[in-house]
Amino acid sequence: MRRSNLPAELNRFVGRSGERAELAALLAESRLVTVLGVGGVGKTRLALKTAAEAQKRSGEEVALAELAPLRDPGLVEHALIEALGLTDHTRRAPREVLREHLAERRLLLVLDGFEHLVEACAPLVRELLAAAPGLTVLAAGRRPLRLPGEAVLRLAPMTEPDALALLTARAAGAGAPALDDDASVRELCRRLDGIPLALELAAGRLPLLSVEQLLARLDDRFRLLGGGCGVLPRHQTLRTAIGWSHELCTPEERLLWARLSVFAGPFDLEAVEYVCGGPDLPQDAVLDVLGGLLAQSLVTREDTAAGPGYRMLDTVAAYGAEWLAQLGDTERMRRRHRDWYMGLATWCELEWFSPRQAEVAARTAAALPNLRAALDLCLELPEDAHLAQHLAGTLWFAWVGCGRLAEGRHWLDRALALESGHEEARLKALWVLGYVAVLQGDPTAAVAALHSCRERARASRNRLAEAYATHRMGCLALLTDDFPRAEELLGRALDAYGELGELNSNVLMGRVELAMARAFRGDLEGATAICREVREVCEERGERWTRAYALYVLAYSAWTRGAPARARELLVECVTINHLFRDLVGVVLAVELLALVTVSEGDAVEAAVLQGAALSVWDAVGIQLFGSASFDGPRALCAGRAAEELGAERYAEALRFGRGLSLDETVERAVVDRRAEGEGGRPEEAAPRPFRSARPPVVPGTRKPAGSPTGKGGEAAG
Repeated sequence: MRRSNLPAELNRFVGRSGERAELAALLAESRLVTVLGVGGVGKTRLALKTAAEAQKRSGEEVALAELAPLRDPGLVEHALIEALGLTDHTRRAPREVLREHLAERRLLLVLDGFEHLVEACAPLVRELLAAAPGLTVLAAGRRPLRLPGEAVLRLAPMTEPDALALLTARAAGAGAPALDDDASVRELCRRLDGIPLALELAAGRLPLLSVEQLLARLDDRFRLLGGGCGVLPRHQTLRTAIGWSHELCTPEERLLWARLSVFAGPFDLEAVEYVCGGPDLPQDAVLDVLGGLLAQSLVTREDTAAGPGYRMLDTVAAYGAEWLAQLGDTERMRRRHRDWYMGLATWCELEWFSPRQAEVAARTAAALPNLRAALDLCLELPEDAHLAQHLAGTLWFAWVGCGRLAEGRHWLDRALALESGHEEARLKALWVLGYVAVLQGDPTAAVAALHSCRERARASRNRLAEAYATHRMGCLALLTDDFPRAEELLGRALDAYGELGELNSNVLMGRVELAMARAFRGDLEGATAICREVREVCEERGERWTRAYALYVLAYSAWTRGAPARARELLVECVTINHLFRDLVGVVLAVELLALVTVSEGDAVEAAVLQGAALSVWDAVGIQLFGSASFDGPRALCAGRAAEELGAERYAEALRFGRGLSLDETVERAVVDRRAEGEGGRPEEAAPRPFRSARPPVVPGTRKPAGSPTGKGGEAAG
């Protein structure tokens, strides 16, 4: 099955068999289908359930883009890039990246909660559908996109049998007594107009109140809001049910409900305790109050990559936001929310240089909607411009280390367009912008940002910011093959770091970059010595991201010295680490070097397949080899050898096969040790493919060293 980021709780879906069939039929006929309906009617769940069923039937790739948390229309494209798991290292417009990525793929893209962003979404969807014939878009919202060919399914409330089934299932899940199929239960479903969210809110009350008590309370509220007739328009039913639930909450639950409305997307307990706690809601009471909201289906639990979290549905959050505004507390709560996520970003930056690097990556991904909301507020308030610059700079590890260069550039450009009056915050944003621009292959912007940072740092006597600017200028020289200048600048920056006592992932990466410059100049001894030291420090500190690049240099040196077995061992670890952090540049450089190692071991077919897979990854990265002849060395040498051994036609065939592999398939193929003959592995255990490796796979769980190299050693790879 292809990749999917659909939520796991779809197995709790109840009813709607007719609507699911109708929606599936529309998807078979139209490439753009929009599910419309009032809030709480079940648009999102129906769309996701139908998408999951389509994937199960066909194995089609599915991606979910949640747009409800976005406030800035300019982030729609970045949200789609994130949903598709892309890493773009160029200065191309994000929609160009999307067009190219989707052009030859079959994908069902689910857009959820887009109604407030229709003006940004509609032209983007039209453009992507035109560029990608294999793309189908399933949208769920309260407004149509109004595009040619759009098929619309207007989702009505549930039928009585489905409503009864949902109420019964949710009541049982809440621990309520079993419901009988009697007139009072059916009347409750009817009074709630069969709206799923209203039914779930009612089910959350059934452990405490009988069906008859619920009906009596609903009748009172309906008569109040319905002018005494007891009948409300359907679009008001949900609001009435939410308002009734609000009245039944304790004062503490109502207060927490209002304050939770400032969150965007999922949030965790620690964030709730800080943001929402106070004299009128002590932090040690927050958990119990949150549990009350959870029991009433006003908050849902959600598992994220960072662990358990919570989410408030948009309709419920909107009601809470109105109450927060009536309390006159919106701005204060938004600032507390911003302060928490600035603190989280600061903690993550520090812990990036620790054994918790993988946790930092996961927490950053889970917190991304809230980090965006915090950045939005900083940019919205002129007096907080320095906080925007600080936060955008602090998140350098998320932009650079976790594959979000384009989004990082978006925030950094916006923050630096403001005059903050805080030089230190501006300097950090400048060198981070320079770093991002270097990796995007945008030397003009990189030089401008880094030169400005260095000059301003000198003027303000900020030696640390000057060192970072010098470091990144050295990185730019490395990627443009100016090795003498790279060694000079990197050496100067590293000396300054040492004098200032600065040690972190950036500093260690500077050492690795210096080692790369020396290796490409032929000083393998010097490069190896540096990277061994870096690896030791990484092992002491639990740092893995920089360690992967040190392993790449050590593998390069090992292969060049005629030790392909050792090179392979190092590269397998390198690929594994970089895949963990979504660092596609690290993945693809290691895979290309691994292809060279593979052809040296006598397997030209597998080498060509790996090369084709690397080309596919470069397509996702967007900028191949930075224009560097040295970084391109392994690819060029491998291509020459493999093509010579296989012939042009066979080489091209293997290359095409490799290009068809997904990223996960590429990584799996790269890390499986197929060299251990005689260890119980059998060729047929390898992944099915028309290109069999000359090496059978190792039995899972073994880690045997490679055999003697079959290729020639000592040849320069650069």
